[in-house]
Amino acid sequence: MKDEDWSVVYVTYDSLEAEMIKDLLESGDIPVVLRSSKVSPYPVNVGKIGEIKILVKDEDQEIAEKLIKEEVDIA
Repeated sequence: MKDEDWSVVYVTYDSLEAEMIKDLLESGDIPVVLRSSKVSPYPVNVGKIGEIKILVKDEDQEIAEKLIKEEVDIA
């Protein structure tokens, strides 16, 4: 996976929210990668350590952002 082929469409600190958004996008046939800096088994969410980035392929970025916006507005 080359980073230049993927774009960050959402950043969260909640792993459940990240998984829910991943499931939403994958249900629309959009490949998703979750990237996190967590290296500890402890639930530490300090600054960028707790950040979870949701990435999609560049060509899926626009539709992914639209799906996320619609879902977040409903919730």
